[in-house]
Parts: sequence; structure tokens; C-alpha cells
Amino acid sequence: MLKTPVAFIIFNRPERTARVFTEIAKARPAKLLVVADGPRHDDERELCEATRAIIDRVDWDCDVERNFSEVNLGCKRRVSSGLDWVFQQAEEVIIVEDDCLPHPTFFQFCEEMLARFRDDERVAMICGSSFQSGRRQLPYSYYFGLHITVWGWASWRRAWQNYDVDMGRWPEFRDSPWLTELLQNPVAEKNWREIYEGSFQSEFDTWDWQLFFAFWSNQMLAAIPNRNLVTNIGFGDAASHTLDTLPTMANVPLEAMEFPLKHPPLVELDREADNLAFRRIYPWIVENQNYYWQLRHKVVAKLPEPLRESVRRLRSKAQNLKSRNRTSVM
Repeated sequence: MLKTPVAFIIFNRPERTARVFTEIAKARPAKLLVVADGPRHDDERELCEATRAIIDRVDWDCDVERNFSEVNLGCKRRVSSGLDWVFQQAEEVIIVEDDCLPHPTFFQFCEEMLARFRDDERVAMICGSSFQSGRRQLPYSYYFGLHITVWGWASWRRAWQNYDVDMGRWPEFRDSPWLTELLQNPVAEKNWREIYEGSFQSEFDTWDWQLFFAFWSNQMLAAIPNRNLVTNIGFGDAASHTLDTLPTMANVPLEAMEFPLKHPPLVELDREADNLAFRRIYPWIVENQNYYWQLRHKVVAKLPEPLRESVRRLRSKAQNLKSRNRTSVM
């Protein structure tokens, strides 16, 4: 039986919820905390009720607690308020959403890692999804990174206390070189600067960008498995955000974690693995940036040689200045 509480976030997709619930039931958690949003309209009420009824299938010794909203709060407010409630109930929790299908070893991995890093303020969360498989062989069971998904994860109350759904501290960080120094990747920096500004301005009905900001701004890392322990089965028309099927992200095959775990000797950012994760999670951004660089190269190539040489000197000078000013991430 799994000793760590499991939080299950559900809404209006009974078939997918049933698939994920089946995997949770195999782990037999001693405590199940269920968060549900209310229907957006009357036509959705039946689906929400059918989804909630799946929780009645618990047939093992389990303390089930429900936090159901009768009105629709939307993704941003429902998940954030639901997780506030979850971390009031427990010091550490494994969190799964209704479209995140876990491998059985995901739960053991999370439980062991929660215990190992319980008091380590450098570690914010344990991830379930990995985008390293088949691309890079890691010598350890997991690495530490910044670019993550929340498709099955685990964390502690101590880390969640940094979370602010309204991102009140963003202006302070926006006007500093923080993102430049943290990411050391101009493509990623531009992406996150736009995302964080949009989140601060409430342009997105989501809660997870704020989570990433909370962890990054407190110099915290995520422990990410070298095997994919959770796959997203929610891409499609019924999804709130993952409407398009991306081959690098949707229905990534599940893999078993091997035990005993092989632990990295240091808690430090693996930048190579992290940049690979960024390219896999946000391929359209990388592709657009590659196109931009190719176009710029073609434009520069058509300049007269004296101008091309001036461009090269300016680029070299900028790179040298950037290297001198670059600081350590953690």
C-alpha cells in the first residue's frame, strides 16, 4: 500500500478519468484527495457527475476526501485553489490529473524521492514525465532540471508555500537580468518572458506557469526521471489546453523505472538535459527560431564583405561580453 497521499484532479472526462483511476487503484494509496471543478454549462453537468462517480469505486482501505466545486472556476482558479486545499491536508503529496496516465513504478519513484529530498530546499518537485528517452543516455535514474510538465508530479508543502497564482513578484524579476542568467538560452528566455508576462496580465486560464515561476524564482530545481513514467492521454478536442497533437509530447510511451535508484552525486542543474527537454516540450518555438537564424544568415551573406566583417566583429564582442557576465544558476 502506498503511504504517500495521492491528489487526483478531475473534471468532465469519465473515460480518461477511469483509466487513470485504475492505475491509482493498483497503488492503493492510504489517502486519496480528489479535486473537481463544476460544469461550465448544464449540458456538461452529466459528464461531471459521471466523472465524480468514478471515485466511488475505491474498494481498498483508503481515506477519501473530496473538494468539489459546484460552480465552474476555470483551470487557473480551480487547480490552484484545489492544490491549496491539498497541501493543507498533507505535508507531501503525489499529484495526478485525469489525463495523465502513470506507469506503476511512478508511485514508488515519487515516494522514495519525496523521502530523500524532504528537507532539501534546493528541490521543489519530483516529475513523472521525461523527454530524454532515446535521445540521451543518462548515467543516473534522474537529473535536475528547470523545464518540466505537471503531468504527474509530487511535492511538499514547503515548496508549494512559494506559489502565488497572481505572480505578484514578477515585475521585480522581469526588470532584472534574472532570466538571462538562469536559462543562458536566448530562445528559452524570450519564450518564458512572454509566458510570465502573459500570466501576470491574466491572459491565460492556467495555473502551471505560475508554479514554474515560483520554483525558479526561489532557485529551486525539479528532479526528473530518465524514463517516462507518465504519459498525457488528454490531447484532443476535449482538452482545455492540449488541443493539438504534438508527436514529441502526446502519448509518449511509458517506461518502467529501475530500482534501486541510481542517484546523481550532486544537486545541480544538468543544462544539457534541460535544453533537450526545452526543445522537446516546445518544438514549435525552436523551429521558428531556427528559421529566424537561417533567414538572418542568408541576409548577412548578401552583404558586402566589409559589412559582413563588421557583423562578425560585433557578434564576437557580444558573445565575449555575455560570457564574462554569465553567472552560476544555482
